[in-house]
Order: sequence, then structure tokens, then C-alpha cells
Amino acid sequence: MATATEKLLKLQSAVTGLNQISDNEKSGFINLVSRYLSGEAQQIEWSKIETPTDEVVVPYDSMAPLSEDLAETKKLLDKLVVLKLNGGLGTTMGCTGPKSVIEVRNGLTFLDLIVTQIESLNTKYGCSVPLLLMNSFNTHDDTLKIVERYSKSNIDIHTFNQSQYPRLVAEDFIPFPCKGQTDKDGWYPPGHGDVFSSLKNSGKLDDLLSQGKEYVFVANSDNLGAVVDLKILGHLLRHQNEYCMEVTPKTLADVKGGTLISYEGRVQLLEIAQVPDEHVNEFKSIEKFKIFNTNNLWLNLKAIKRLVEAEALKMEIIPNPKEVNGVKVLQLETAAGAAIRFFDHAIGVNVPRSRFLPVKATSDLLLVQSDLYTLTDGFVTRNNARNNPENPSIELGPEFKKVSNYLGHFKSIPSIIELDSLKVSGDVWFGAGIKLKGKVVITAKPGEKLEIPDGAVLENKEINSAEDI
Repeated sequence: MATATEKLLKLQSAVTGLNQISDNEKSGFINLVSRYLSGEAQQIEWSKIETPTDEVVVPYDSMAPLSEDLAETKKLLDKLVVLKLNGGLGTTMGCTGPKSVIEVRNGLTFLDLIVTQIESLNTKYGCSVPLLLMNSFNTHDDTLKIVERYSKSNIDIHTFNQSQYPRLVAEDFIPFPCKGQTDKDGWYPPGHGDVFSSLKNSGKLDDLLSQGKEYVFVANSDNLGAVVDLKILGHLLRHQNEYCMEVTPKTLADVKGGTLISYEGRVQLLEIAQVPDEHVNEFKSIEKFKIFNTNNLWLNLKAIKRLVEAEALKMEIIPNPKEVNGVKVLQLETAAGAAIRFFDHAIGVNVPRSRFLPVKATSDLLLVQSDLYTLTDGFVTRNNARNNPENPSIELGPEFKKVSNYLGHFKSIPSIIELDSLKVSGDVWFGAGIKLKGKVVITAKPGEKLEIPDGAVLENKEINSAEDI
């Protein structure tokens, strides 16, 4: 076996010849691989983990309320930039192109909603909050075309690309593009932990600092709950916190999500991958680890500059093995949340669940397109008519996986205000004006089509054929 040093030397000479990427990307990649090969991963000592206090994970309700003074609020907002992570494709939902252009509601896409929200802020307070989109090489070209649509809006929209790194052939650690895989399949975007160096390398960070911007609010473009929150921004500016992660109470659906811990006097993110096997069940328990990371992050721009320039952001490396065109490859990634332990006065804030509304599958789309939510000025808000604080759990079979198939199976989206859970398997078609309540299970027999008629009201029902309706 080649030693780590030999592997690295061989890799360095191979990477030098990759002309598709910049010198910054080459050195960033080599850096990442050498950290990975040196096995420098921080071992968590379970007994040293402490539950964070309210000073470290601040309860949202304890934050000072917003000033009524519009001029004060404008001053706050003039220091803010909004950045959406826009590197992901809609492939898991059967869509081509960036995920952020999937239509969420009333024909509006994720991006439409984001732009509308910031427009209404800028209009209301007379400020100029810019929108940054961090694309990957997978989404860059499409996003540039889409952004033209907003040229008449009152916001500055900037796009920049995150790094493009070569996938590594697992067998001999040679970059995949050096073995003839020169198209997109040879490359990967290295996770959103890359946001810090990409902001710096693109020149955007220095531009923003020169405009007097101080904080960036970073969130996934598919989280409909991640809207600008003035209470959080005000708190950070008052307390000079360089980093703030929004966390929210875990439900049984979130047991795998990363959580915040106090460790050797600093706040840090603990991910399931870092947990020793014998403690995994404890990690998943809602009693001990009560909160999880929403990936809504607030960061001080000067601190990002300082830490990137000092090469101090050594986040945990997430090895992601894949098989591409029959070849086993490895991609090394990092996550932005893991950077929390390198920033000064870093905090979490325990926010209401409404700030976490991600759309990862068509079952999530069903929730936000239903009467459970309303849409005003780009803001998706939960309907007060629902008494249960938790959303219904929805499971749709493979027939509904692609957005186009999902939409085709519903004449209109059923009312689900009183629904607890829905499980649909097989070829089920929904008419218009249907109401679902309580616990509903609908199963079409293999090879058969099951139609739920217009106006049907299904309450605590198990349906296997038309006779059961």
C-alpha cells in the first residue's frame, strides 16, 4: 500500500494538470485531502459532553423584542446580506435543473418566494438587503438565466460558485478526471462548509465588507421557514456574536439531525457520524439531546475573513463514497454548521419550528400546497385553524416521487387541517375537494388503479378498494 505521503505527492502532481479549476480550488482540495489522510479527526470524549446552558443556546422568546422605530430597523437591515445555498439539483424529486426553481405554490418557485420576501423588506424599511446565491457548477448556468427574471426588482442579486473538486478514484486516489472522466461526472461540489472560502475567493466577501455589511444570514434555498428575523439580527449586533446557529426542538422525525453541545468550554455541533456506536441510541433520544440544527446560520463577515485567511476553519470531513459509471469514487465534504466551534462568542438560538420548513420530497410539497399553509408576500405561514402543533406525517409511494407524477395524481390538493397521518401506496388518484382527517391509509392493489372520488371525506379509514370509501 502507498503511504499517505506518497498518495498525496502523486495526487498533487495529478491535480496540477487539472486546468478546469482555479489555483485556489486546487490548493483547497489538496488541503482537504491531506487533512483526511492525516486522520486528524477530533475524537469526541462522550463523558465531556455537556448540555448547553441558556447563555449558549438562547431561547428565542428571551431575546429582546424588536424596536418599533423604523429608522432603527433600517440601520440593522443595512448591515445584512442574505445568502441562499443554491447548489442542489431537483433530481431526487424528478426535476432537471436547480432545485430552487421547483414550483412550490401558486406557480411560484422557491427563488420567487425568496426574492419576494426580500423585496417586501426593502420596500417596507427603505433598506437594500442584497441576495447572494451560492451555486455549484451543476446549477450555475441555469441560475444565471433564471435570475434575469428579477432584473426589475428592487434587490441586488449576486451569484457566485462554490468550489469544484475532482472526485477521487477509491482504488488508487487519483482524480477521476485524470482517468478520462472529463465531463461533470468527474467532479463534485464539496458541501456547504465550502461557503466561507468561496465567499472569500469569489471576491464577494471583500465587496460586502466595503459596503458596510456586517452579517450574512445563510440558509438552504428549500427551507421555506428561513426568513429574515430582525429579533435574531438585533441580538447578534448587540452581543457581537460571530456565529449563530438556529436550532429547534427535535421531534421523532429529526432524531438523526446534528445537535449543539458544550465541549471543553466551546459550543460545537455533534453529528450522528461522530457518535461512537454504543451511544447512537442515546444521541437519537429526544430526552438528552433535545434540539437539532436547522442549517439557518448567521455569521459575522469580518470573522469569516479573519478565519479563512488564517486557514483556521478545519471542519470535520465527511467522506461520501459513491459509485459513478461503475467506478467506486470518494468525495470529501464539509458542513457549514461544523464551523461553529472556530468563531468567538458563538451561540445557538432555539427558534420556533416554523423556521424549519424544508421541502425534500413531494410529501413535503403536499403539506405546503395544502390548506395547512397560506402564502402572503412570499411568506408561507401555517394555518391557525390547526390545533395540533405538529404537522401530519405523510408517506407517499414511489408513484408520487416525481413532482410531475405527484401533481398528476391530484385534481386538487386535499384538505389536511385535521389529518394526523396519511400513507398512500400503489396507483391512487385523488379527485377534487377531498378532506382527510385523523389517520388515513390508502392502498391500491398491485396493477389496479384506485380513484378517490370528488368531495370524499375520509376520517380514520383504511382503504384497499373502491368499496371501502
